[in-house]
Amino acid sequence: MKGKDFLSILDLENVNSMVSKASSLKKNPLPQLLASKTIALLFEKPSLRTRVSFEVGIKKMGGSCIFLSNNEIGLGKREPESDIAKVLDKLVDGIVARVFSHKSLELLSLNTSLPVINALSDKYHPCQALGDCLTIYENKGDLKNLKLAFIGDGNNIAGSLALACSSIGMDFTIASPEKHKLPASIWNQAQKISSTNKSKILWTADPKEAITNADVVYTDVWVSMGDEHEQAERLKTFAPYQVNEHLTNYAKPDFIFMHDMPAHRGEEVSKGMIEHSQSVVYQQAENRLHAQNAILADLFS
Repeated sequence: MKGKDFLSILDLENVNSMVSKASSLKKNPLPQLLASKTIALLFEKPSLRTRVSFEVGIKKMGGSCIFLSNNEIGLGKREPESDIAKVLDKLVDGIVARVFSHKSLELLSLNTSLPVINALSDKYHPCQALGDCLTIYENKGDLKNLKLAFIGDGNNIAGSLALACSSIGMDFTIASPEKHKLPASIWNQAQKISSTNKSKILWTADPKEAITNADVVYTDVWVSMGDEHEQAERLKTFAPYQVNEHLTNYAKPDFIFMHDMPAHRGEEVSKGMIEHSQSVVYQQAENRLHAQNAILADLFS
């Protein structure tokens, strides 16, 4: 890790090395790595995979965790982030935070000496992207010289994948409506990194163009938490971007299908894609555990 925190994929010294560490820990866990350590799980947003994978991982490595919901904490409302960070600094050994605003993570980090792990923010979801890289590696045997096509919203998942792909030399193409492209700051970062790793980062409005010859086909919900007020407009705008059996005919024959879940069948995916013979979505869910264990091992070893 470049610093004490994991707030973005760019905080990793080397994405490939962290994927290798996650793969190794999946086969040979470290049961006492977090012995006597207590981790605070500070969650503003609801979660299934993130909460369970972190709790299971921490406990299997000998640590303990305290779950703190938004109702209990009121991040930035009941108490400012700075006060929360300074209190937790005296009581626990690390903070895993799932927040609405990435600024909250930055404020937590600035006000504590503890490691802070981004379990999702409006800007990034680096734990998901790292788990996804592990899943691709397990299915394809390598991470370079592949093409990942992301179909849908230029959200926190897409941004973290763009940065991850550009860092490991994987081509990344996103198909989205013009209005829902990746933020320019993230896009420019990904392009700059990709230029040094001989990979391509492309945007198109055409899903067929994006998915042509793709090794990995990826999608996510059209209406993320916090975007519910835009639901009607988004469902209409993204209707041509559904990933279905017809669209995947343009990908390579041995493509794998990925979705970080929860999935809305009949919206961003057709009813059969989650259970498709080339779907690896449940393997993705498991690999969140191993990717996060690798992050914890790096921060606490």
